Amino acid sequence: MAFSCISFLLYVTHLWNRVAELQAQMNSCHRLSGGKAFKGLQATDDNTSFGYGDAASRTIALYAVVFTLITPFILYEYLDYIPRIQNLSKRTLHGNIEEVPLKKRVAYMIDVCFSVYPYAKLLALLSATIFLIAFGGLALYAVSDGTFAEALWLSWTFIADSGSHADRVGTGPRIVSVSISSGGMLIFAMMLGLVSDAISERVDSLRKGKSEVIERDHVLILGWSEKLGSLLKQLAIANKSIGGGVIVVLAEREKEDMETEITKLEFDFMGTSVICRSGSPLILADLKKVSVSKARAIIVLASDENADQSDARALRVVLSLTGVREGLRGHVVVEMSDLDNEPLVKLVGGGLIETVVAHDVIGRLMIQCALQPGLAQIWEDILGFENAEFYVKRWPQLDGMRFIDVLISFPNAIPCGVKVSSDGGKIIMNPDDNYILKESDEVLVIAEDDDTYVPGPLPEVHRIIFSNTKKSSKFPEKILFCGWRRDIDDMIMVLEAFLAPGSELWMFNEVPLQERERKLSDGGLDVRGLMNIKLVHHVGNAVIRRHLENLPLETFDSILILADESLEDSIVHSDSRSLATLLLIRDIQSKRLLPSKDSKSSSMRQSGFSHSSWIREMQQASDKSIIISEILDSRTRNLVSVSRISDYVLSNEIVSMALAMVAEDKQINRVLEELFAEEGNELRIRPAEFYLFDQEELCFYDIMIRGRQRHEIVIGYRFGSEDRAVINPPDKSAMIKWSIGDVFVVICLEE
Repeated sequence: MAFSCISFLLYVTHLWNRVAELQAQMNSCHRLSGGKAFKGLQATDDNTSFGYGDAASRTIALYAVVFTLITPFILYEYLDYIPRIQNLSKRTLHGNIEEVPLKKRVAYMIDVCFSVYPYAKLLALLSATIFLIAFGGLALYAVSDGTFAEALWLSWTFIADSGSHADRVGTGPRIVSVSISSGGMLIFAMMLGLVSDAISERVDSLRKGKSEVIERDHVLILGWSEKLGSLLKQLAIANKSIGGGVIVVLAEREKEDMETEITKLEFDFMGTSVICRSGSPLILADLKKVSVSKARAIIVLASDENADQSDARALRVVLSLTGVREGLRGHVVVEMSDLDNEPLVKLVGGGLIETVVAHDVIGRLMIQCALQPGLAQIWEDILGFENAEFYVKRWPQLDGMRFIDVLISFPNAIPCGVKVSSDGGKIIMNPDDNYILKESDEVLVIAEDDDTYVPGPLPEVHRIIFSNTKKSSKFPEKILFCGWRRDIDDMIMVLEAFLAPGSELWMFNEVPLQERERKLSDGGLDVRGLMNIKLVHHVGNAVIRRHLENLPLETFDSILILADESLEDSIVHSDSRSLATLLLIRDIQSKRLLPSKDSKSSSMRQSGFSHSSWIREMQQASDKSIIISEILDSRTRNLVSVSRISDYVLSNEIVSMALAMVAEDKQINRVLEELFAEEGNELRIRPAEFYLFDQEELCFYDIMIRGRQRHEIVIGYRFGSEDRAVINPPDKSAMIKWSIGDVFVVICLEE
């Protein structure tokens, strides 16, 4: 058929040449006759010549259209029979490799083109439109009387408006116009599909959190964990004084899921915006998407995996951050799970990295709270941004003053230390009274906010030496550990530093005795070198009552319920186990410590008030011994705190507070590390008799001056009739009548 079409086109060309020859002969005859005899014939010949030429061009156009329509079908049918194209790879020269059909090659090339080049579909649509206009114009020219330019314009109008072909007359023009209009509808359908896909991709990109974040001075959180809710709360409170800020969360979760979880927090962010993006902190492109180089602080959260896997992932994230080409403007706060993995992360990250070891923080706080009842609430007030917290700032007007005078220079803050510029910016807590502030030195204070305190004139205080300078005495204690933590060897070393000689530490868990010794030895603990405490081992399950009844639970001064290492992968299971252990211990203690009830009391317990009576019995048992519970989920913590059957519950919320505080000012990490350590300065609760006489009337400034006689910084107090302590009292000049039952919160060197 193709051969026939080509032959026919050649024949048409031959006829056109023949007509041209005849026209030349007629013109010659016309010249010979003088133009008279053939005048009428000349006009006829001119019209005939024009008709022949016009008809010939339309015939050529018609056959070109037919040929163009037939060619694709022929190529598609017989494409594989065309001589195969030689593979350009050199491997085809050596070996019998099976050839891929040319049809598949062409389809593959088209597919690759559409996949690799983003504008390939648009260019293909544009090419198809131009081809349809040209092809349709050629077809209209072949079947109508107009010029080719008019045919092209009609072809475009039929494509753009499918209803404009209704006024065509004749079978041929109608068939061609309907075909062009059908092609136009197909073209516009494809165009609408491309536009719809582009809009859908853009909306889907926004919905999935793939768009770029254009922010500066924001806080970037990498990862997702149970601590995120309380962390966002603390950061929002910290930004309240500046009218709010921007927090960006990058995690390997769907953006919609993250936003839904944040909405469930039901917390007023007070002007702070939380932006979620879906991506991996291990991919540089995702880090650049959240403007990592412009963030003022970056927080790397530990994952919900076991400690080693979580720390390994944190190390990889730190490596990714060090690979950011633009560099990091802010510091990086990394939450670690195991203290042994901390040096490696600091080695990789350098000076930009600040680490907060979650297990270590909770473990040390549990020990301090067990040895000093009431200290947990004080730590919560200091770490959280809702009350008083640490701030470091320079005050030029204090240069040349002694620290004893600086101590009482702030009506709304309490100085706790000095950042010495001449010593590389080292923070010295509780310095000597005669230390003179030098130029560029900064003052560490406890204040409500960074804009709520300024130094004022020195108040009038009574600098009378208090002669009753008693010293706190240490007595042997008996402590029980329920459960096994991976850093239990570090906790034992902290207890060794805090407890008096002759103390006992009972360890009750399911780890066999031989394996315990091996784990403690692998952790670097020399059991034989313990001088102050004696280890007493018991094997048993803390959620089985008969196992707990074998222990003298009523004789312990403190009981620490630890989140067991075997359940660290599951927060829910760990909290359930800790809660069951707490209830069993309190129930056993209440039955052993309280006298047996008469039949009337028994009948009351069986009545509708039995539940309240049971709670009251356990609360009475809590007065005999202290129980510190490690609850990881803040929701479970709230349930236990309401019943008040545990003296205090430590959870991930404490870690979130520490992360937020270090994110706001990385210098505070040095302060927290010293206060958590077993050496150096620490938080203590002192009885009022160390500073005053019963019913003596003094202002808080007087108490602070008397505290300096013991080289202590008094930061707050708690009346004997109240449950909560007051940190950084607002009116320090007000005269208060104190009693011996009151206590004071101080920062002092470890005794």
